[in-house]
Amino acid sequence: MGNSRFSSTDWSNYSTQNFSGKTRQQIFTATSMAADVNPVNIQVRESRDSVANPRSTPIILSSDVTGSMGETAHILIKDGIAKVAKEIYDRKPVSDPHILVAAVGDARSDRSPLQVTQFEADICLADQVRKLHVEGNGGANDGESYSLVHLFAGQKTVHDNWIKRRKKGYLFTIGDEPCHKMVTPEDMKKVFGAASLPGDAASRKAWKGYTAAECIALASKTYEVFHIVLVNEGYCYGGRHRDVVKGWNDILPQRVIPLEDMSLLAETVVSTIQVVEGASKSAVANSWGTGTDLVIQNAIKNIAARTQLGGAVRL
Repeated sequence: MGNSRFSSTDWSNYSTQNFSGKTRQQIFTATSMAADVNPVNIQVRESRDSVANPRSTPIILSSDVTGSMGETAHILIKDGIAKVAKEIYDRKPVSDPHILVAAVGDARSDRSPLQVTQFEADICLADQVRKLHVEGNGGANDGESYSLVHLFAGQKTVHDNWIKRRKKGYLFTIGDEPCHKMVTPEDMKKVFGAASLPGDAASRKAWKGYTAAECIALASKTYEVFHIVLVNEGYCYGGRHRDVVKGWNDILPQRVIPLEDMSLLAETVVSTIQVVEGASKSAVANSWGTGTDLVIQNAIKNIAARTQLGGAVRL
C-alpha cells in the first residue's frame, strides 16, 4: 500500500462530504469489528517504497477508543491525519509518510480490542478509519491493552525504511489510562488467534504471556516508540495523570508525552518526530506560534533526542 500521496485538498473535500456537522457517533457507525481490520485475519501489514514514495517512513497512530477516548479517533479522522502528513511534507523531518491507524481497547472486556488499517499514503486511509468500531467500552480495571499495538508492530509489520535503510519508523499510542502489565495467553488467543501462541503445546502451558516492557522491546526493534498521555481527559482527569505518566515512564522512559490539549495531537506527533530527527526542542515548540507553543513545549520537554550518530541520547 502507499502508492500515492496525501493531499490537503482531497482530505478537506472528503471531510466536507462525510464529516461536516456530524457527531462522532454519526461518523463511526460500525457495531462490530470488520474482518479486514481484525488482527486474526492479518498476516502482515507492509510499508513499501514506490515511485510516489521512494523513501517511505511508516508511522503508526494508535488511538484508545474506550469511553471518552473515542474522541481521539474523531480528531484524527476529521483533520489530524491530514495535518500530520501536511506538516511532515512541509517540515521534512522524515520523508514520504505512510500512516497506519490502529484502534485499541481492553482485551479483557472489549469485543474489538485491536483493529488495524493498512499503511496508506493518501485519502483512501479515511475510508478504512471510518469503518473502525469505536466501541467506547473499556474494562474499568485501571488500564487498557495498549501493548497489543506494540505486539502487532513487532510481529506483523514490515517496512522498507528498516529493510533497505536501517531506519526506524514511528509508533504512537494515545490514551488516558495506564497500560496493562501483561498480555496474557488468553489475550493473545482472543486478539491474534491460537496460532499466535509461541512454542509447542507443552511450553504453551507454562507460558505466562508478554510483559508490557517485552511488547515495547519487540516494537522498538524497528520503530521509535512513544506514548501520548492525554492528561486532562477521562481517567487522568482530577490529578490521576501523575500516576499514569509515572507508570508509563517505568516501561517507556523518556518516550512519554503528557499532552494538555488533545486537539493538538497532530502537532505533537510531528514535533516529536522533528526532535528525534535532530531538531531543537525550543525551535520546534516556537514554530507553532503563540498558545500552541507552550503546550508543545510541555509535551516534548522530556523526550530523548537523537545524537549525530543516530542513537538516542538520554537526557
